[in-house]
Amino acid sequence: MPYDAGAAGAESERSGTDRRGPLRPSRLASARSRFSGGALARLVQTSDLALLAGIFFVKSFGGALGGSTALVLAASALVAGTLVSFEAYQLSARERLYHHIYKVIGAVGGSGLMMLTFASLTAPTAKAANILHIVDWCLSAVALLCASHLSWFLYIRRLRSQGLLTPNLMIVGATPAAQRLVTVALANRDVNILGIFDDRGERTPRHIFGVPVLGRTADVKSHRLLPYVDRIVVAVPSGATARIAQLIAELAPCPNAVSLLMDGFDPATEQAAHDRLLDMPLAHLSGVRHGALQGALKRTIDVVFSMAALVLLAPALTAIAVAIRLDSPGPVLFKQRRHGYMNEEVLVWKFRSMRAETTDHTAARQVSADDDRVTRVGRFLRRTSLDELPQLWNVIRGEMSLVGPRPHAIGMLTNGAEASKLVETYAHRHRMKPGLTGWAAVNGSRGPVDTPEAVRRRVSLDLEYVERQSVWLDLTIMARTLPCVLGDTQSVR
Repeated sequence: MPYDAGAAGAESERSGTDRRGPLRPSRLASARSRFSGGALARLVQTSDLALLAGIFFVKSFGGALGGSTALVLAASALVAGTLVSFEAYQLSARERLYHHIYKVIGAVGGSGLMMLTFASLTAPTAKAANILHIVDWCLSAVALLCASHLSWFLYIRRLRSQGLLTPNLMIVGATPAAQRLVTVALANRDVNILGIFDDRGERTPRHIFGVPVLGRTADVKSHRLLPYVDRIVVAVPSGATARIAQLIAELAPCPNAVSLLMDGFDPATEQAAHDRLLDMPLAHLSGVRHGALQGALKRTIDVVFSMAALVLLAPALTAIAVAIRLDSPGPVLFKQRRHGYMNEEVLVWKFRSMRAETTDHTAARQVSADDDRVTRVGRFLRRTSLDELPQLWNVIRGEMSLVGPRPHAIGMLTNGAEASKLVETYAHRHRMKPGLTGWAAVNGSRGPVDTPEAVRRRVSLDLEYVERQSVWLDLTIMARTLPCVLGDTQSVR
């Protein structure tokens, strides 16, 4: 169907003028607070392994397997592998329940049949007993695995309906390809499309079938919806190579993933692109980017270490609070809005180290040597980094991690220029949660970044950490932090 911007705009007006649009959920959840699809896929797989192991041990210790123990154990391993090969853990949005259950039945039945064939060829004298034991195991495995997958399927469907597992997209380019993508999304409700951006000025429609046009491409980088977006889709004509390069360069500062949706003449190719965008399997939904297991382990370390630190340091925290109140009037704690994961704004807590009337919530003036705003107690707290300890609460809440790029105040200035504008890839450091300590901190980049060169070095080290992040690197950084803090007499704090 040929695309008519005027017709699309008129249709949009008839469908309503709500700036939220029909494909934005009633309540937006940030990428950090939504469920990790990869972690859920692993959880379903772990549940299956536990059920298979439970069936085996119950029947084995109950004597129900007789001499077929090895055959049933092999069948269990085959089921586990077959479920993976059948993509039973993809759990895509458009998969039908009956089709999914067929996969489970096929995996168990196929594995059981292979073992029956093997038994009949290798142990003909025990054939009847083996058949009975394997059939009994198959029936138990089918019943329990189907019941488990039914429960998971319905639970995941409920999460999707609440928007907690549904990918959020933004579209750049009000093109025919964008119109068709919106049409398919409205029909299937497999993704949320939060808005569209286009640079054609007065020729740009206000809506595409109700999905609002929110501004120009340049507005994407600073738009308030960006922390909620999983993927930016660039919809452009296939022959506009120069325009594609321009848009990719313009969107480069965004921490979000970017996909191209070409407006060509091949319906099959476009359908495949729609399938990739609208039928994202559970295992590929946004979440921990370095693997579900590694993400879960990092989060466990964050919570356990932070809670232990708060308990052990409670007397010291109390003493610091008393010292601050005795030293100068004002609150004990200082709060400041900073950028977190995927540009989300988070409220970060610190012990107050400046006089209350001079505190700078926007970091318009970074701390300098012998700064007259810093109190006597504040100088000690900043020199030892004890002023950062209240951020353990941010870690427990999931807004920060123990290790990650240090969060900077929103709008922080460096030599009169906004620091985030000095390096094109600045926001890429927000692809991971900010940390209490980080790779930059243990490599000499601590304290204020008061020159463009200091900003570039900090961002370079932060991005190096984002690329290399692992549990072992985190533990190494944590072990190096205290010696670095106590041995650093040069950094301004």
